[in-house]
Amino acid sequence: NKDPKIVCHPIVSMVTDLIWDKAAFRTFLYGKMWFLFMLMIFVLSQSVLRHLELGVAERSVSLRISIFVCRCFIYLCSLGHGLAHHSTMLVRSCRARDFKRVICVKVPSYLHDWQETASLSLVFFLMMMLILEPILHCMASEQNTVVFEERCDASESLIFAYSVMSTAAMLLYFLLLTDLSVISTRVAAYVLVCGKVLGEVGLFLFSLTFFVLAFACAICSLEQVSDDFQGIPIAGLNLYKMTFAMYSGDSYDHLDDHPVLLGGILIFTVISFVFLTNLLIAQLSCAYQACYQDMVGFAR
Repeated sequence: NKDPKIVCHPIVSMVTDLIWDKAAFRTFLYGKMWFLFMLMIFVLSQSVLRHLELGVAERSVSLRISIFVCRCFIYLCSLGHGLAHHSTMLVRSCRARDFKRVICVKVPSYLHDWQETASLSLVFFLMMMLILEPILHCMASEQNTVVFEERCDASESLIFAYSVMSTAAMLLYFLLLTDLSVISTRVAAYVLVCGKVLGEVGLFLFSLTFFVLAFACAICSLEQVSDDFQGIPIAGLNLYKMTFAMYSGDSYDHLDDHPVLLGGILIFTVISFVFLTNLLIAQLSCAYQACYQDMVGFAR
């Protein structure tokens, strides 16, 4: 009946721990080692090797080949496996007509699992990386004479977009890596609690955005000449910076010449930093205490 308290009973805990330690743990770990290996290759190609020999006019042949081989491995194994998996799941959902409506769109039921959704998103970003791959565009260019070079005239306009896709894919890889938390019941419970209290963080960000918008519009209607508050977008950005302590102290000193503006900033600081932030801490504490015991059962 999915009661988390029953799962925490000593006898049930002993049986589940015995099955996990003697049968399931090794199989699970072997399956995740392949994913961990692909993550290491991805980090090597995107965050380590490409930053070597930056001061050199032309990278060594061995370094360029290493980057190209690592990226080919990711495209063939990680992207290929993801395409095969989601194609199979999509065909099964279509044959069984197993769809659920999300807002106004019907999606396959298996995508209601956040890990499957994250995996599909990873496949999308890897596909975009393959399309924007600078090395392939340089290889197709007749003007490029350097083997496996990623910076040339043909790829110069694509490198930033490629890096954005690489950043998103990297974050999704590490997000999917949280599945390893099931190795420890305590860590798994902590991860589940984090997912449960995200709603409180969302409420905090919604409330903060409301006050930022209100004060940004109010400040822009005030007659003032501060460069940091000329227009709603830049005013809102600086108000966000104030909330997260990213606004420089020198910029605060410049507000002394605008006493009315400074008064509005002080009111916003009290609301956002003193009231909303401390309210978030209280909400997170109450939510954690309320759901932690149940999360231990769900983790099991």
